[in-house]
Amino acid sequence: MEIYRTTITSIGPIAKEMLEAKMLIIFNNNAPAELGEMCYLHTIDELKSDIKVGDQVHLGDTFYTVTAVGSVANQTMRTMGHCTLCFNGAEVTQIPGQIELEAKGIEPNLSVGDEIRITRGE
Repeated sequence: MEIYRTTITSIGPIAKEMLEAKMLIIFNNNAPAELGEMCYLHTIDELKSDIKVGDQVHLGDTFYTVTAVGSVANQTMRTMGHCTLCFNGAEVTQIPGQIELEAKGIEPNLSVGDEIRITRGE
């Protein structure tokens, strides 16, 4: 079941550098300029269900399993299309707006026009 789908509309000039720190930050197109520089911007979509541990985040052709969801991550996804995806495989987030993903050792290679999807197995 798909619970979120969006398309990347632009990539901030330092967004790919954030991947070196194992973080990918997404934000709706209306992100403040200083934040937009480090974000993958997209058009906000309806979050059809809260994101939960075990869900799959598809970044282009690669998918990652959610290992932890911060206490405000679902709220910020609904209102701002914003969260920080961390590729550490942690079972607890360090920041309330983070979503932890499995650590596969594969960095997503995203471009403008690629999709971000979140799905839940049935």
